[in-house]
Amino acid sequence: MKIMKLRQMASLGLSVILASCNLNEVDNYPGPNASIAGGIYDKETGQLIEQDIIRGAQIEYVEQGFSNPEVQYMVFKNDGTYQNKLMFANSYTIRPVRGNFVPLAEEKIIVTGDMIHDFKAQPYIRIKNTSISQQGDKVVGSFQIQSTVANPVKRVSLFVHTEANVGDPLNLIATGMDINAQTEETTLYKLEIDLGAYAAKLKKGSAYYFRIGALIDAAEAKYNYAPAQRITIK
Repeated sequence: MKIMKLRQMASLGLSVILASCNLNEVDNYPGPNASIAGGIYDKETGQLIEQDIIRGAQIEYVEQGFSNPEVQYMVFKNDGTYQNKLMFANSYTIRPVRGNFVPLAEEKIIVTGDMIHDFKAQPYIRIKNTSISQQGDKVVGSFQIQSTVANPVKRVSLFVHTEANVGDPLNLIATGMDINAQTEETTLYKLEIDLGAYAAKLKKGSAYYFRIGALIDAAEAKYNYAPAQRITIK
């Protein structure tokens, strides 16, 4: 009898807890019923503006129709594309922020179904005529840069990692040089990585991704990149 009473008391207590937490109520709110995808493109060249997948540019968006709506965020993938499959069909304001491009104005869009929405922007820097190759006991990256704004170029770098999304926040090795000046498009830059000095990290016979980046001197700016190149160390 004592055991039965204890079970009844425990059951009653659990029912009270569930009721107080509303856990026994049915959730009648509809789930996400739309999606959005696209990319951020160089408005002059039409090429995707590559990003850092960690601490890179974000997309701020606010769903309309609420008295105090929250700002929500999406992130760009390494190649400059994005996707969110958990959207609600509605009106939104949307804007990419804190990136490697001249700031964009806020847009108003209506999301319904599976929507494609691209952004066109002016990258701070275009990295051109890139070449990355192993030359003897070194990996050498050469390139030219085109700055699209009057700000000085702060730094150029060569990043290495086992993953293709290598960059400023994600790398095994980063070598570079400070510029802190306006640049000429005809200037050829070269960055080198001494394989002997990094033998423990860059092992012979293994493949790594090398990526060239350049950083403008502007508030909240991120690196602009050339596509990563896969090299097997010999």
